[in-house]
Parts: sequence; structure tokens; C-alpha cells
Amino acid sequence: MSAVRVAPPSASAELRAPTAVLPSWWRLYPNRILTFWLVELRKIRHDRTELYTRAVQPVLWLLIFGETFTRIRAIPTPPGISYLAYLSPGIMAQSALFIAIFFGIQIIWERDSGILTKLMATPTPRLALISGKAFAASVRSVSQVVVILALSAILQIQFDWNPLHLLGAAAVVVLGAAFFSCLSMTIAGVVLKRDRLMGFGQMMTMPLFFASNALYPVKVMPGWLRGLSAVNPMSYEVDALRGLLLGTPSTMVMDFGILVLAVVAAVVAAASLLPRLAR
Repeated sequence: MSAVRVAPPSASAELRAPTAVLPSWWRLYPNRILTFWLVELRKIRHDRTELYTRAVQPVLWLLIFGETFTRIRAIPTPPGISYLAYLSPGIMAQSALFIAIFFGIQIIWERDSGILTKLMATPTPRLALISGKAFAASVRSVSQVVVILALSAILQIQFDWNPLHLLGAAAVVVLGAAFFSCLSMTIAGVVLKRDRLMGFGQMMTMPLFFASNALYPVKVMPGWLRGLSAVNPMSYEVDALRGLLLGTPSTMVMDFGILVLAVVAAVVAAASLLPRLAR
């Protein structure tokens, strides 16, 4: 009885195998992100109350804080730029921060209701799952940008209304919201409770906001605050927004690079804690 000889796989087949896996990953991540975006849009369509209530805060910052400090000229701004215009990109970043930093509450709710366990049982990798949820948080943040841009037009703030610059500003806010939502989900994986996460979120929002260049230039900060601003991703988000919308000098490539690296690191951190949260 003769043995059947199986031919070894050819070299061409071995070379084709990795290339067959790679496109699946490139398709998977955009697909998951788009899916969670659509889910978030559906939630907003069914209940727009949160959009209206969250729009109040940036409007008050611009109309009260911005208008007042524009009149007293207490904070130095670049030549030809009013403080109201200087403040507006900072309020965009602040709105994204305040929305995204509590996004971890949603994933804890999904854990309590059993949705997270079902998602974990699917073949979706944890990194893709966290990435999708992180960028879904940007949907509400971008809606705040639209509100601030509309108010800026009413207040006749001299923005650069180039469509490409507006798209770039939206991309910056998306990256900022993705980072802070991943930070929130990372904290959720540590504290495991909604009330604890709420406390940590409230504790972190003001330091992140005030230890950035959202309200005032870095040059007027004391030395210790400059050090905190240098490691605060929000500072790079605001710097990029001002460069795109106001044309102020900015390190655009470095700003985008740091935001992308921060998002990648935050996604990995949140994904590593996801099994602990799902238990």
C-alpha cells in the first residue's frame, strides 16, 4: 500500500498568506468604527436632548467669559486676534473633553446590562472594539464644534472658513475625543463602578482644562504649569485648532503626531483592561 505524498506548500502560497490577512485588518477597523458611529447617530436621532443641553455650556463660555475678557484685555493674544476668537478653539476642545471623559460610564452600563459580554463573545478583536467606541464618542463632540462655529459666525469671529481647514479642525476634535474617551474607558476598567468613574471624571476635567493653553497662552503660565501643559494632549489639540482656524503659528505636524500617538496608547491601555471590566 503506497503512501500518499502531500506536496509542501509552494513558496508563492507562503508569500500570499500574510497579504491575505493584512487587508482583513485594514477592513475590520474602519468597519467597526463606522458601525459604532452609526449606532451613536441613531441614539442621537432618537433623543436629541443631550445635544441641546450640552450646547449651553460652550455658548455661556463664549458669551460671558469670552466677551468679558475681550473687553478688559487681561489676557495677551496674538496681534490682530481678539480674545473671543482666541478662546473659541479652546472651547471646542473643552466641549470634546467634557463629553468624552464620561464615556466610560456607557461601557459600564453595557457591562451591567450584558451587552459588553455579547460584544466580547464576537470575533471582533478588543483593539477594534475599543477603537470603534472611542471614535463613536467623537460624534457628539463634532456636533459641539458645529454649534461653536455657528455661534462664531453670529458673533463675527474672524475664522479661516476654508473647507479643508474646517475638516482638519473636525479631525483634530475627533482625535481629542477619541483619546479622552479611551482614558475614560481605561479608568472604568480600574474602578469598575459608575459612581467612582463619575468622581474621577469630575476630578480630572478641570485640571486637564486649566493645565492647557485653552484659556491663555503658555507664555503667561508659571513654570510648573508649563510643565503640565507640555504633557497635556489637550494643549496640542488646541494649538492645532488655532493654527487651522486662526492661522496662528503652530507645530501642526507635531500636534497631529502627538494626538495620534496618544490615541494609540490609550486604545491599547483600554483594550488591555476590557476583560477585567467584562468579568
